[in-house]
Amino acid sequence: MVAHDDEKLPIKMLNDRLLVRIPDKDGERRSTGGILIPATAQISKRLVWAEVVALGQNVRAAEVGDRVLFSPDDRFEVEVGGVDYIMLRERDLHAVAASRIEASTGLYL
Repeated sequence: MVAHDDEKLPIKMLNDRLLVRIPDKDGERRSTGGILIPATAQISKRLVWAEVVALGQNVRAAEVGDRVLFSPDDRFEVEVGGVDYIMLRERDLHAVAASRIEASTGLYL
């Protein structure tokens, strides 16, 4: 059977893959001095926070709804239902931020 364009199919994430979404507000940011830094300004090797929306069965460090820190160089972009997402491997994560995490660095988002 061939799927038609108007049919919606469920998606299952495989293995150690995560599907994340970068919040829209992460485009522009302010420095500690109050200077507005536009989204187009490039900073070399700047890591990015994103929200986990789906994950594969072998992901152990993150859950749906967590915020994860990763390098933009390690990403693959995908469009699902007109929304842009990023596909990552669990090994590409640098940190996970979630309220359930007890042992911490003393830093908070």
